[in-house]
Amino acid sequence: MAYHADALELEGKEILTWERFGEATQELAQSVVDSGFLPDIIIAVARGGLLPAGALSYAMGVKLSDAINVEFYTDVHQTLPDPVLLAPMLDTESIAGRRLLVVDDVADSGRTLALVLELLRGLGAEARSAVIYGKPRSVIRPDYLWKATDDWIVFPWSAAPPVTAGP
Repeated sequence: MAYHADALELEGKEILTWERFGEATQELAQSVVDSGFLPDIIIAVARGGLLPAGALSYAMGVKLSDAINVEFYTDVHQTLPDPVLLAPMLDTESIAGRRLLVVDDVADSGRTLALVLELLRGLGAEARSAVIYGKPRSVIRPDYLWKATDDWIVFPWSAAPPVTAGP
């Protein structure tokens, strides 16, 4: 199973610590609030967007949240041909006409974020996006971005290998 720190051989890694994560999400929340956009619901793109979405929901005082499951990256620099939506799905009936903030950890290719935004807007929602990191090659520009980078990113929640049972 891959995790972000598997990229030990890569030069120019961006390492996000837990402390910087807290600062990043506060600054990202402030930029959303300063723009005048007040979401009704925060939607996390699972798995990478779960922690940032939770942090933003607390920082912005938004109590309604949900998640959409998308698989795209299978290993360091390895993806499926296209992002794939996975069950369970969102409660789409409660989304129509609502203001949504879609949150992910990074807009790398941007294809996952583009898929989710297209789906939600197709359901009649006003959807905007927020990410901690954006890459210049992304097919979409997130509405809210904490930092742009070309480097591989090591997030604090995926820096260590998965926990396994002891001997």
